[in-house]
Amino acid sequence: MQKMKSNNNSVKIDGIDKKILRYLMEDARRPILEIARNIGISGAAIHQRLRKLENAKLLAGSKFIINPKVLGYTTMAYIGIFLDKAMANPRAVKELERIPEVLECHYTTGNWSILIKVLCRDNEHLMMVLNKKIQQIEGVSRTETFISLDQQIDRQISI
Repeated sequence: MQKMKSNNNSVKIDGIDKKILRYLMEDARRPILEIARNIGISGAAIHQRLRKLENAKLLAGSKFIINPKVLGYTTMAYIGIFLDKAMANPRAVKELERIPEVLECHYTTGNWSILIKVLCRDNEHLMMVLNKKIQQIEGVSRTETFISLDQQIDRQISI
């Protein structure tokens, strides 16, 4: 049985939990009864185990994943943001939340105060987001941008 930490509490998952999680991580829409047949337990037992894992905060929900390229978004970039004062962080994050192109925002160690991931239609759109939105935020002294040419690995933690 493997222990996984969750909010300072240990969550115990066994081999059956791992099998259930692997099936659902592969396809969250896979029917519970199909998983139950493959594992050899009842659908009710799977629901009970999933509830236990949700209550332990190991599972953070499920979602559909949209292919942004189909919608015309082809430029992914990571932007390191330098703030003039650390105190500007909460205000800057609040402003970044209002920019729909910002997908992720991380408070980091190192040179930058904040690292964000943005998705834009093209380089021109990225330039507009940088110049007209991000660099206009009060407290932002400068930015450093890295355009992703290709995402070569995309995975979750191994179970």
